[in-house]
Amino acid sequence: MDRLQSMRVFAKVVELGSLAGAARELDLSPAVVTRLLADLEAHLNVRLLNRTTRRLALTEVGEAYLERVRQILSELDEAEALAVASTREPRGELRLLMPPPFAAHQFAKHLPKFRARHPKVTIDLEVRSGAIETADEGCDVSVIISGRHRPLRGDFVARLLARTEVIVCATPEYLDRRGRPQHPSELVEHEALVPVLPHVPREWAFQHGAWGDDEPGGDAITISLQGALATNHIDTLFAAALAGMGIVGLPSFMLEDALMEGVLERVLPHWRLMDFHIYAAMPSRKYMPARTRAFLDFLVETFGGVDRDPWLAAAGCETSGEAGRCGAQAPAALQNV
Repeated sequence: MDRLQSMRVFAKVVELGSLAGAARELDLSPAVVTRLLADLEAHLNVRLLNRTTRRLALTEVGEAYLERVRQILSELDEAEALAVASTREPRGELRLLMPPPFAAHQFAKHLPKFRARHPKVTIDLEVRSGAIETADEGCDVSVIISGRHRPLRGDFVARLLARTEVIVCATPEYLDRRGRPQHPSELVEHEALVPVLPHVPREWAFQHGAWGDDEPGGDAITISLQGALATNHIDTLFAAALAGMGIVGLPSFMLEDALMEGVLERVLPHWRLMDFHIYAAMPSRKYMPARTRAFLDFLVETFGGVDRDPWLAAAGCETSGEAGRCGAQAPAALQNV
């Protein structure tokens, strides 16, 4: 007796409530379906179904057995899907959800490399303003940016990609004109460009410490700023900073290129403001297509997959021992990280 086939037949008969319907669904003859059910009951030495000319009804033992059978079949299908996905070439549409700044400043510039590796994968990207706090059921991967001390909540799977620090910076021309602050208290004398976002305070709370410390020691100070510009559109703040309007605090993943090219200069390098974790989130690990696995592996390879800021490292700004001018002034070894 093929026990696995008999279990599939039993589950399908109960699902459809009909021997004939199960036979059609499984492409078997009614006689074979009847025999497989009889063989299963004989093997177990119990009656699973009470059958009459009009209806089928589970026995008490049949109900308990059906629950276990469904679990076994589900796990078997998942194992087969994982095995197939691991050998199948990535192809098809990959549905993604990201916050606008990450999509514009990181995803777009790395996408050509992913496409070169996997030319049969097409991208359907949704860029959503506002906080993304959970994996979207309609997407293969959602990128979540969350405060490092704010745990993720929800029934989904998430993989850490990187940490991003909020860096205070301005153009060298602005700082030449207005002066380079040596202490956070001096920021009240400057033009501030302030984000207005959920979970991001309007006040800037600085802590003194090296960039590698989880909990920096030393002084702490909170600065209340009357912004020259306050907006919920982060790229407008970025553009205003590039135009020399004032001092801004933005995530390092937005500033990497500007710091490396010297068009923006880091301010107060010995003080920390805040940081965030970046995750790739999926609704479930079950039946992950090859294209999703390939993209997740690409993200981890690109951004590191650890609790570290790769963009500060690339710009030569990771440690508090470096000078305020990052990128163009950084050691060559750090410029090529």
